[in-house]
Amino acid sequence: MYEIDIMTLFDLTVGDMMNESVLGRAQERDILRIEAHQIRDYTLNRQKQVDDYPYGGGRGAVMQADPLYQCWKHITDTYGPGHTIYLSPAGRTFTETDARRLRDDYCHLILVCGHYEGIDERFIEECVDEEISIGDFVLTGGELPAMVVADAVARLVPGVLSDPECFENESHWNGLLEYPQYSRPEEWHGRRVPDVLRSGNHKLVEQWRRKQSILRTRLRRPDLYAKLDLSSKEDQKLLRELEAEIEPEK
Repeated sequence: MYEIDIMTLFDLTVGDMMNESVLGRAQERDILRIEAHQIRDYTLNRQKQVDDYPYGGGRGAVMQADPLYQCWKHITDTYGPGHTIYLSPAGRTFTETDARRLRDDYCHLILVCGHYEGIDERFIEECVDEEISIGDFVLTGGELPAMVVADAVARLVPGVLSDPECFENESHWNGLLEYPQYSRPEEWHGRRVPDVLRSGNHKLVEQWRRKQSILRTRLRRPDLYAKLDLSSKEDQKLLRELEAEIEPEK
């Protein structure tokens, strides 16, 4: 079983989200355990205070080290050691490669959600193994990033999705963006599903999808496109076809 514990001030909201849909069904089958822990439950004062003014002055408040530590200690005492991640704008940007690494290298994650101006650095120094950001922007708390990381990792755990193909053909798995998808009806608002997808020729469908993935990555994410290895004969043929299709449009 893959285990994810989330330390948060909004345990009910996070817990509800993490128990819905695919992740909820995986937990019912004991493939996953995802649990949200209320940090306020581990304070030593009647007010359930978890924050205080920052040393050195300045606006806002900082989450105190001890409530975080007591919550973290309860998790590790109960479920065993876990790879502890603090969701922070100062962390390394999270990618699909990180999701695969966290799935492969660990079976227990502890995700720490910060608030206010952040958390006491001493807790980070003592308990946190790495800091992760989901992008170059700042949110009001770490709950959304924690749920993003939990979802991205959990869906890769064997058995959560029906088949590895469910994620291996999606954007970012192999450096490409995913090809366009279509469903019924064949025509909608005058727009028709490409003929090749209705042909029944699986080889042509795969070639079309590969070509569309290459084109979409080239147009939308030139940074990813520059890293692709398209040296195979099949990809070189697709590139020539793309160039021939693009040239008349110029």
